[in-house]
Amino acid sequence: MPKSGVRRVAPFAFAFLLTTAASAADKPTIDTGDTAWLLIATALVLMMNIPGLALFYAGMVRKKNVLATSVQAFAVAALVTVLWFAFGYSLAYTDGGGLNGVIGTLGRAFGTGLGGSTHALAKTVPENVFLMYQATFAIITPAIIAGAFAERMKFSAMMWFMALWLIFVYVPVAHWVWGGGFLGQAGVLDFAGGLVVHLNAGIAGLVCALVLGKRLGYGHEYMAPHDLVLTLVGTSLLWVGWFGFNAGSALASGELAGYAMLNTHISAAVAALVWMSIEWSSRGKPSVLGILSGAVAGLGTITPASGFVEPWAAMVIGLMAGAVCYWASVILKTRLGYDDSLDVFGVHGVGGILGTILTGVFATKLINDVNKGQAVGLVDGHGGQVLTQLYGVLAIGVFSAAVTWIILKIVDVMIGLRVTRDEETEGLDTALHGERVQ
Repeated sequence: MPKSGVRRVAPFAFAFLLTTAASAADKPTIDTGDTAWLLIATALVLMMNIPGLALFYAGMVRKKNVLATSVQAFAVAALVTVLWFAFGYSLAYTDGGGLNGVIGTLGRAFGTGLGGSTHALAKTVPENVFLMYQATFAIITPAIIAGAFAERMKFSAMMWFMALWLIFVYVPVAHWVWGGGFLGQAGVLDFAGGLVVHLNAGIAGLVCALVLGKRLGYGHEYMAPHDLVLTLVGTSLLWVGWFGFNAGSALASGELAGYAMLNTHISAAVAALVWMSIEWSSRGKPSVLGILSGAVAGLGTITPASGFVEPWAAMVIGLMAGAVCYWASVILKTRLGYDDSLDVFGVHGVGGILGTILTGVFATKLINDVNKGQAVGLVDGHGGQVLTQLYGVLAIGVFSAAVTWIILKIVDVMIGLRVTRDEETEGLDTALHGERVQ
């Protein structure tokens, strides 16, 4: 080719190479190791709900309500999955545009645009995997609430309440903290759900318990757990599944996931021993339910901090979780006289509050170098993070309480919340489902 022809072609060839390079740079880089880990974590978190939470709750109610209680977790899993895929994920995890970080858009409704994409929070994992992983969080959060009104809410009312609560409480809160909303922008730290899941569900559970009122015979009749073996098995599944919950929230396979898993395990173990020891000292015997409740308290309390703190801090958090959640579930509840059937507020609500605040205390630059974050806590001389964490607690606590109360009142007017006295006396298994445990 003549030199003049080369000179004419060269600019076009150079432009083509630049375009190709830019396209390659824009294309998501999927890491098979990260993807495999998140797929495993997704299955672990789903196991927490069914069968973990189902067995955990079923063992603590009376025999006449075992089926009705356990099926709630199963039904919620099905209901939330459909709503999450239809529009929940999109509203929680897309850019809210001009809505000032309050809610997302419908750009990903019904899976629109998922093909070949990644999310900004998980750049090495296909977005369809990220959607499914976040679905498991959306499933377990409202399911936790069911423990607060166990043995007295109508199944139809429960389904309506869970659907409305997911849409009007969980989805906005998830966006505020994790989806680019105003709390995340303000620097509020919540690694795996101390605010979005545990505080949110715990506050809602307390409101449900207050609105529905006490179970018939509460404080007078014997309401001991039906089968603590079921609760022990459920707790064991929760403990293992929580590794997917917390370590999976690293959204990649690596050192950060390792820290989150180690911290989770340490906190659960310490809290279980602390709750057991307090009960043993005060009552003379260590109960099975006590050590199990302590483990769950430790798991919930470490959740917001699991990827931000060192293992020694996880021990401190576990110690405080066992003591404070015991006080809230046993002493505070007795003094105030409300009937939170399975201690949702005392374990999850109080644990979420405590863990979120302690995240502001113990978050350290060492771990933040691993997850490439900038925020550090009081231990590194940044006491302002504690105030930021309190801001998140207050914002979500007030919002969750207010909207939960409104939803309950709407459902009560529509179809009624509570079963009849005769149905409650008979038991929800036969009264609502026509079946019973033999």
